[in-house]
Amino acid sequence: MGHLLSKNGYCLKKRTRKLRKKKKRRNCFLRGPCMLCFIVRSTSESLEDEFPCESSSSAAVAASKLAERYVSLSSPEDCARFLLSPGELAVGWEGQGRRSLLTAVPAKLIGAPALFRCSADYSEMVCKRKCGEPRRCTAPCKQPRCTFHEAAEEGGEEKPASAGQRLLPQLCPLPSSSSASSSEEDSSGVGLQATDSGDSPSSSATPESSSFSCPLSQSEGSDEGKNTESTDTSRINHLPSSILLKVFSHLSVKERCLSASLVCKYWRDLCLDFQFWKQIDLSGLQQVKDDLLVKIASRRQNVTEINISDCRNVQDHGVCTLASHCPGLVKYTAYRCKQLSDLSLCTVASHCPLLQKVHVGNQDKLTDQALKQLGDHCPELKDVHFGQCYNVSDEGLIALARGCPKLQRIYMQENKLVTDRSVRAFAEHCPELQFVGFMGCSVTSQGVIHLTRLRNLSSLDLRHISELNNETVMEVVRKCRNLSSLNLCLNWSINDRCVEIIAKEGRSLKELYLVSCKITDYALIAIGQYSSTIETVDAGWCKEITDQGATQIAKSSKSLRYLGLMRCDKVNEETVERLVLQYPHIVFSTVMQDCKRTLERAYQMGWSPNTSTAS
Repeated sequence: MGHLLSKNGYCLKKRTRKLRKKKKRRNCFLRGPCMLCFIVRSTSESLEDEFPCESSSSAAVAASKLAERYVSLSSPEDCARFLLSPGELAVGWEGQGRRSLLTAVPAKLIGAPALFRCSADYSEMVCKRKCGEPRRCTAPCKQPRCTFHEAAEEGGEEKPASAGQRLLPQLCPLPSSSSASSSEEDSSGVGLQATDSGDSPSSSATPESSSFSCPLSQSEGSDEGKNTESTDTSRINHLPSSILLKVFSHLSVKERCLSASLVCKYWRDLCLDFQFWKQIDLSGLQQVKDDLLVKIASRRQNVTEINISDCRNVQDHGVCTLASHCPGLVKYTAYRCKQLSDLSLCTVASHCPLLQKVHVGNQDKLTDQALKQLGDHCPELKDVHFGQCYNVSDEGLIALARGCPKLQRIYMQENKLVTDRSVRAFAEHCPELQFVGFMGCSVTSQGVIHLTRLRNLSSLDLRHISELNNETVMEVVRKCRNLSSLNLCLNWSINDRCVEIIAKEGRSLKELYLVSCKITDYALIAIGQYSSTIETVDAGWCKEITDQGATQIAKSSKSLRYLGLMRCDKVNEETVERLVLQYPHIVFSTVMQDCKRTLERAYQMGWSPNTSTAS
């Protein structure tokens, strides 16, 4: 409005054409924001329907008088007072009618009578954004083009309208009285307050006339306005980045790299967050090669965990490069990587002194040399797994036990070169051991007896120990008071008497596995009678177990939650069905019961026989 009422604004059409071709510097004294974006309040009542229509000639005379008075003003202060004073503008409105005046003066000159309703003093003006809180406008914004003039410029013909609306520009709708009053309360005095004016016919303004808002597009607002806009929390990108990072942490590396990171740039940056590249799980990805590990090592030097299990295309070079660039590596897992040799594990041991976990099961090329390097350079080692590493012997395990006194878990499987010497070394040098497993190793009762020194032992796996006697097992149970899990499967020497002593002496025992042992119903009856802690009993493939043993242990045991009876052929399925109904808190494992549970789980997941047949 200030541009159109400036002293150089006589030729409106000519000036408009020039501004379209080339932007010129504004010489208006009103350098502030557009008048259409403000709320101007006054004490005068609405002039909506007070003026009848008059002739266009009288309106032109009134408009010319208004312009002459404006040109005669000398200072910018007088111009501002003239523009914002209802008393001055009353000359143009009195007796002429709203329509006639708007016909003579373009819509850009005078938008609506409500725009001129204000107090005599130059008051503060407030701009409201759509769906936002009221805020002070400090920076100028672009002047929005009127819908009326946009339609005229496009060359379209106007649709016929009523006498009072035909030449009015499309202004922002006025809010209802309820919304206006609530807006005034929420603004806490930021908005304009209505003041008394001698020229206004009334002392107070209506709610409709005291509140006026105009929505602005995002591109027309300043950066300060963008920051103050209300956030739409329904969009996922408006969530805090910490929450999105937590969501992405449940995705695999493949899902993050090939799916989530391709959604947008913001998600790509989140997927590249350093915390996702601290624990890297590449297990089972056959496309992983050395070049990928080299890139990870060059860009992410804070890797703490790496899992390359079943990555058959990874060679020693990639693992060595990664280990040399990641001295903070804590966990290294490489199951079934038969192509790797001692070189990779030796490099990991020499460059990663903070290593705590090494699981390298089923590596045929691994020898004692790598275990010696671990014992020399990794004193913080706590968890090792060398199952089915057939070239590992007592020499490497003894060196490992002496150099790693903080070991808590040691697991061996089918290591035929491991004998009682290794068991004795671990019992002497690693007092913190909690989990010990020597399944299928060349260990005898003379070596197992050394485990009675381990006061913190909680889990013991003695499956398939060829020369294991009952006395050794009973002695271990008596001395190791914290033992909670004991696995004696595939040991034909274990009998009913041994199980009875275990039930009596194992005060902390919760899991007892007796698959393919030489036991009868008496062993199950003893467990139910003497043990108050055992929750899991697996007696599968014990041919001498009958209905009596299964019924007595379920009836007498107060702690039993699982009973394995797989391939106990002397136990009738009708008896098991009755026990299932009678003791619902116990899970009975048989061929028929396991099949029923599997089908029930499939039905719950939406499977049906029809879909299976069709596929």
